[in-house]
Amino acid sequence: MRSVVVAVGMCAWLVSQPSEAQTSKGLSGADVSRINEVSQVQVKAVLAKDWATFAAQYVEDAVVYPPNEPAVTGRAAIRAWSERFPPMTDFKATSVKVEGRDDLAYVLGTYTMTLASPGATPVKDSGKYVEIRRRQPDGRWLLAVDMFSSDLPAAPPSK
Repeated sequence: MRSVVVAVGMCAWLVSQPSEAQTSKGLSGADVSRINEVSQVQVKAVLAKDWATFAAQYVEDAVVYPPNEPAVTGRAAIRAWSERFPPMTDFKATSVKVEGRDDLAYVLGTYTMTLASPGATPVKDSGKYVEIRRRQPDGRWLLAVDMFSSDLPAAPPSK
């Protein structure tokens, strides 16, 4: 359950605008807006348990590096992995820094969420993430690499 809790942090992913404008050498304001648009789609998809839309925000050969689990490679595997998430009553992702050039960008951010499995006490989590994005021919910035971790202490080993 703990790894599923922190796994959702990958959605992370990213609703607010970065605090500083990008330079002409880096991403344009339009690029940063497109990155944040994809992030908003992800957040809405997670809350709606719309895992097809969620997974569609990743490139076909994307890799997710969740904590305490093996890497998840490929859009189809990411969708199957995400379908195991328990329902969320709250999920927020904030991009702290967005930088890049040409067709490659990275996003650093933080997340908070509340998971509410039926019959269980809601679980609150917060953490951070790093994403690598690739610009697509249609201008969208999809996730190529997604790595995240909880700020909560690790669960003690089960006996």
